[in-house]
Amino acid sequence: MPPPTNLKVLKVTTGPEVGQIMRTFTAGLGVQSGYCHEAGNYASDSNPKKDIARHMIAMTQQINGNFNEGKLRVSCYTCHRGEPEPKTAPEPKGAQ
Repeated sequence: MPPPTNLKVLKVTTGPEVGQIMRTFTAGLGVQSGYCHEAGNYASDSNPKKDIARHMIAMTQQINGNFNEGKLRVSCYTCHRGEPEPKTAPEPKGAQ
């Protein structure tokens, strides 16, 4: 497997490392790779969701770096709970 290209916020160098991280994103957001990537061209920046993901990755890296005691404090799942849109607050009772 060739090394990944066009990485801007991930600090990894091998395809297997990237694959493992992408699987955590898949679980955290409940989406597949096509949600952020152009099919067959993972390096492409044509999908605007990829840039949003980069900002979110940088945010979680900053939070984890500021409060790092050797532990992961936040991840995609912290807010997204397996869904593409983050959960910000519980639904009010009776709302539907």
